[in-house]
Amino acid sequence: MSRSSTRVLALLAGCALLWVAEAGAVPGVDAITVTSNPKGGETYTVTIQILALMTMLTLLPALLLSMTAFTRVMIVLGLLRQAIGAAQAPSNQVLLGLSLFLTIFIMTPVLEKVNDTAVQPYLEEQIDAVTALQKASEPFKQFMLKQTREADLDTFVRISGREQINKPEDVPFSLLVPAYVTSELKTAFQIGFLIFLPF
Repeated sequence: MSRSSTRVLALLAGCALLWVAEAGAVPGVDAITVTSNPKGGETYTVTIQILALMTMLTLLPALLLSMTAFTRVMIVLGLLRQAIGAAQAPSNQVLLGLSLFLTIFIMTPVLEKVNDTAVQPYLEEQIDAVTALQKASEPFKQFMLKQTREADLDTFVRISGREQINKPEDVPFSLLVPAYVTSELKTAFQIGFLIFLPF
C-alpha cells in the first residue's frame, strides 16, 4: 500500500471519528423516562413499554404451551393419529395448525375478558401497565384453576415448602403453572387412552 493511499485512509478515519464525536455531543432521547402518577405510582416511557412487550413476545411460545389448552389438544390429536394407524397422514404442521385454532376457540372467553378488563382500559389510558398486567392475569388464573386437579396443586404447594394456601385465588403463578401443566398432561393422556381403546 502506497503512502498516499495510507494518508487518504488516515484522513477518512479522522473525519469519521470527528463526525462520531460531533454526533455524540448532540443531546439525544433519554433512554428511560419515569413519570410519577397522581396515585403515587410510576409510568415508563412508551419506548420502554414497547421494549418490554417485545421481550414478552419471545416468551409467547412458552406461555402458549403452559397457560392454554394447547398441550392437551396437541397430545390428543397426536394419539388419535396413531390410533387410526396413519403414520404421518395429517402432517405435524396440520396438527399444529389445528391445535392452535382449537386452542384459540377454547380460550376465546378468556381472551375476551382480558381484552375488556385490561387491554382496552390500558389503550384508553385509564390504567397503567402494571395494573393492566394484573387484570390480564386474573382470567388466565381462573381458567387454569378450573382445569387443575387439587392433588397436583397440593403436591406443588408441598414441594415448594409454603404454608397451606387457604383460597385458590391466593395461589401464585409460580405454583399454578406447573400444577396446571401436570394436570393437562394427565388429562390429555387419559383422553388419548380412551380414544385409543376402540381402535
